[in-house]
Formats: sequence, C-alpha cells, structure tokens
Amino acid sequence: MNRKALFIGAAAALVVIFIGGTAAYRASQSGAGGMISGGTAAALDRAHAPSLGPADAPVVIVEFLDPACETCAVFYPAVKDMMAANPGQIRLVLRWAPFHEGSRDVVALLEAARKQDKFWPALETLLASQPIWTVNHTAHVSPAWRMLADLDLDQARIEADMVAPDVTRLIEQDLADAAALNVTQTPEYFVNGRPLPSFGYEQLKRLVDEELLAARR
Repeated sequence: MNRKALFIGAAAALVVIFIGGTAAYRASQSGAGGMISGGTAAALDRAHAPSLGPADAPVVIVEFLDPACETCAVFYPAVKDMMAANPGQIRLVLRWAPFHEGSRDVVALLEAARKQDKFWPALETLLASQPIWTVNHTAHVSPAWRMLADLDLDQARIEADMVAPDVTRLIEQDLADAAALNVTQTPEYFVNGRPLPSFGYEQLKRLVDEELLAARR
C-alpha cells in the first residue's frame, strides 16, 4: 500500500475517533473563562515555541499538543481553517505536552526536523499518518521516522539533534509550563490568554470569534 493510501485510511480513522472523542466532556480548567494572569502568563508563549501567523496578529491561540493524541490530529486542520478564514488575524503557537507513552521521542523527532526547516511539513505528515505509528495509545518513533522519508531529512543530523541538550530542555520547559497551567489533557487551548470553559470545537471557535470581534472594535 502506498503512503497516499495510508494517509487516506488514517484520515478516515481519525474522523471516527473525533466523533466519539469530542462527545465526552472534559474537565474545566481552573479559572476557566477568565484570563490567565500573574506568573503563569509567561508560561503560555515562550520564545522557543513554533508558531504560524503574523507576530502582531490580534488573536493568539496557544495549543498544548501531543503528536500521538488522536483529537489533536483532528483539531489541527480545523484550527488551520480558522486561520485561513481570517487571514492575518490569528497566530497559532504550539507547545508540547507529550503525555502518551513514547510521544516524547516523536516530539524530539519533530524538533530535530525543525532544525532542518521542515517542522510544519513533518508535523502535518505525522498527524495525518498517526494511526500508523501510534498503536494502543503508544507512539513508536521508528515508523514515525519512516513517514518522513519524502522530506529528504539528514538522518545523521536527526539522530544527533533528537538527543541534543537544547531539545531536551525545550521539552522539559513545555512540560513544566503545562503543569503550571494545569494542562492535563490534549489538545488544550488558550485564546489571548483565556482557557476554554469546557472542551470542544464550538467552544474554541466561540472564544476565537469573541476575540476577533473585540479586536475590530
């Protein structure tokens, strides 16, 4: 079976997962509905975090993501659609919360790909092929690496960068920030510092729309 067919099958599986997964209510964040402030505000958007969109965008979505998280794979294109519908108005900041077994190695792989300027295509490839390299909620880095074959990455550099001290520190910082912000599940979103009152696509879109409207006043 070729990679395109695998991706199509993976996407179909993720739709099924999405229907079931997003139906469940997730626990509210402490202080949900209010603005993150004080010392925890700095934990949202670190200089090292990868981002998409203009630096001066009026709406900033900070997402804590686990690449092995099924719901993360479904929500990612939905957030991209929000950005496309509001060009120049939204910036997406990604933070890591590798809670699944083995996921930390996949995060290190993505950070190593970032050092070769292939972060976003690598992330989108892995999210699209997630059922191939995540089995029974456990991530496996070897098949994940094989999914990136078309990106022409330097394997020796990847292997060295995956265990580089700066990558290790980055992941540790994101995990520490996730703990400080009471992030216990993924994906978790903050919109201009506001956590979702409860989890769901409509809740996220409503919060984004509120901030877009406020920015236009």
